[in-house]
Amino acid sequence: MTDEPAECSRAGCRDTAAWEIRWRNPRIHAADRRKTWVACDEHVSYLREFLSARDFPVEVSALSSERA
Repeated sequence: MTDEPAECSRAGCRDTAAWEIRWRNPRIHAADRRKTWVACDEHVSYLREFLSARDFPVEVSALSSERA
């Protein structure tokens, strides 16, 4: 575990993440498999829409203090 705060998953963004985005590609991932991206306040909507546009199941929640 690192003491560094999580960085946003948006390419080129180095802001501290505040959101956790769990998703899966149903064409290649089993129903219990989830990938996780993290996002800053500015990019959470962008990343959620990017995944939703591909019909991937997406769940967004506040980043837990353990991961932040």
